Amino acid sequence: MHEMISELFMTDVQVAARYSLKSREAIWKWVRNGAFPKPIKLSPGCTRWKLSEIEAWEAQKSAS
Repeated sequence: MHEMISELFMTDVQVAARYSLKSREAIWKWVRNGAFPKPIKLSPGCTRWKLSEIEAWEAQKSAS
C-alpha cells in the first residue's frame, strides 16, 4: 500500500498572519527583495506558498 503525502499550501494572507504582519503586501515585498521563498502559481489568479518551503526557510533562518 502506497502512502499518499499531500503538500499544504498557504495564501499570502495566511503567510502574513503566520508572521503577525498587518499587511500581506509585506510578504510580497520580502519576495521581491529575495528575502523570502517565491510562491508557486497554481493557476491564473491562484498563487500559493508551499508550507514545507516556508518551514525550511524558517529552519535555515534560525540556524544562522
